[in-house]
Amino acid sequence: MHIAMWSGPRNLSTAMMYAFAARGDCAVVDEPFYAAYLARTGLDHPMRDAIMASQPTDPGRVVAALTGPVPGAKAHFYHKHMAQHMIPGIPRDWIGDITNVFLIRHPARVAASFSAKYDNPTLSDIGFTQQLELFQQLRAEGHDPVVIDSADIRRDPATMLARLCAAIGLDWTPRMLSWSRGGHPDDGVWAPHWYGAVHQSTGFAPPERDLPDLAGAQARLADAAMPAYHALTRHKL
Repeated sequence: MHIAMWSGPRNLSTAMMYAFAARGDCAVVDEPFYAAYLARTGLDHPMRDAIMASQPTDPGRVVAALTGPVPGAKAHFYHKHMAQHMIPGIPRDWIGDITNVFLIRHPARVAASFSAKYDNPTLSDIGFTQQLELFQQLRAEGHDPVVIDSADIRRDPATMLARLCAAIGLDWTPRMLSWSRGGHPDDGVWAPHWYGAVHQSTGFAPPERDLPDLAGAQARLADAAMPAYHALTRHKL
């Protein structure tokens, strides 16, 4: 099985990649379109040069790898994707042929967390509208993609991951609940900038506290993302 997990930044996506890798039967890949996205947008992201050197910038090569044989002859292939990477010029015609899941998080939490690592983010940087576009594309093609909220996972990881596995036709294993401290060999080269907290973890963090109290640009960013978030929450597990 090829599984695409569509997320945005600061959204439990790395922990979810670790959870699937911990199964033992899943190969994983970390944000495979990142270099192609940077090449087409010219954005000056942290560690841009290293990212560009670490991955193909040709999206056709990326798609061929994602839809080809599973690395390491594993049974399953888990793709950790950032929805905002799917800009014009990045093919989408392959997406309906694999299993798709959408991982969402409340926009206020994303706005607060991402702003701490990236200056002056815009709505296009945080993935909500792109997630909804991809979700609607799949629904229009007759597919029924799964939506799962990171808050629900953190509240009860075992129950929610078991429900996710059932929804996509994958056997559940409690091995998904823990991993080794220090990261994963398939982490993207950008991990030192973004993955500090998850590298110190050995499992999912406890439930989140109250929403952050935002003001100014962060509040406007969260408000702009709320319609897409609410549209997706209507379909969540």
